[in-house]
Amino acid sequence: MDLTLIPWINKVLRNRWLVFFPRAVMLAGFAFTIVVGFIGTGVGGRNFAIMFVWIAWWTVLKLVLIPFGGRSWCSICPIPVPGEWLQQRFLVQPQGKSPGKRHSWPKKLRGSWLQLLGFAFMGLFSAFLLTKPAATSWILLFLCILAFGLSLIYDRRSFCRYLCPIGGYIGWYAQLAPIEVRARDQAICSQHTPKTCFTGCAEGPGCPWGLVPATNQQNLDCGLCMECQRTCPYDNMAVRLRPFGHDLAVVNANRTLDRAWFGLFILACVPVYSAMMLGYWGALKTAAYSVGSTAWFTYAAAFLLFTLGLVPGMFAIAVYGGWRWRAKGDTFRGVFIRLAYSFAPLGLMAWIAFTISFAFGKLAYVWPVLSDPFGWGWDLFGTAHWTWHPYLQTITPIVQVMILGIGLHWTATWIKRYAGFRQAFPVLIFALTYTILALGLLI
Repeated sequence: MDLTLIPWINKVLRNRWLVFFPRAVMLAGFAFTIVVGFIGTGVGGRNFAIMFVWIAWWTVLKLVLIPFGGRSWCSICPIPVPGEWLQQRFLVQPQGKSPGKRHSWPKKLRGSWLQLLGFAFMGLFSAFLLTKPAATSWILLFLCILAFGLSLIYDRRSFCRYLCPIGGYIGWYAQLAPIEVRARDQAICSQHTPKTCFTGCAEGPGCPWGLVPATNQQNLDCGLCMECQRTCPYDNMAVRLRPFGHDLAVVNANRTLDRAWFGLFILACVPVYSAMMLGYWGALKTAAYSVGSTAWFTYAAAFLLFTLGLVPGMFAIAVYGGWRWRAKGDTFRGVFIRLAYSFAPLGLMAWIAFTISFAFGKLAYVWPVLSDPFGWGWDLFGTAHWTWHPYLQTITPIVQVMILGIGLHWTATWIKRYAGFRQAFPVLIFALTYTILALGLLI
């Protein structure tokens, strides 16, 4: 279903004010969050920075924005906004000034490897970040400064596409979202030069992600900013609703090893976070929190070994186990990458199941923080003294079993589609084993 064929929706999507306002609001909220983290109470459960970044926002991102909107968050994320405004030389409406010339991101640094390292770094300090407001503010401030600094040197959203760890996470699961921006008629695009959806024109700067929207067939790097729609003189860019997981069916998709490894890495993070944040092992929680101690270094080594080595390694063994029945011409690398992509559904469902258990138990802390964001004894909305009680705890295990079951079935469907049954069988066993492990840690 092409939403741009509905006149009022097409008009809304082209309206730059409806892009500027959400970004401006998010930027103001982002600045407020950083300030609160620095000068508010040091008690994480009473500080706005902790509650709204790691509980409220993170929950909405994983339960709503990514599954249904793909990279919709990226379209209003405040982190790259100051640098992008400076690059484009306008806030709302283009002023006819061409963006200043900047360097292209180095080819050797392209891909998802740096995003993987960034996510791994944040994972090592996750327990600390979740409890220390000042640490959260420092990481947010660092990301903002880094994005702004890179925008002075490199063109477009280089930070978002190649460095932002959350961007890599969102992009991987955006493949499954039921929305896409694609060229409506390839024949029109092939005859149109220059490609203003990429190069820009008087109507706008072109794709800030460095894509050529006319030929793009995947959601991985499409930030849903709608610049391609505004700069296409033929109104040839469509915003479509589609079946969930449609990107996995794209035949000529550019599937790469770095993306595959990133997907396996964030898949492996769920059991670790489940054990550390929801498990009964006090020593594990203490080790994850005690940054710099011997116990923390042991935890860090185990985290990296499990997420970057053990899980991808076991997956590789499973792939190799079925490789003898490969189709003619299939390489091990190609099969590994193709089957790794099939685990995106199970990964997304595992993250959702984890979030339901983790965040729903803590969402009740949000309401007091709304009235007293700094932890200074305020009661702005009369909710500061609301008592804590976990949400949906009685049905959470049932919902988690259903969600992980859906993820397993969804992934198994793509595994069998990408490979014959005999080739797929060891990988199916790997998927089942992972699901059982996740259930055991979550329930």
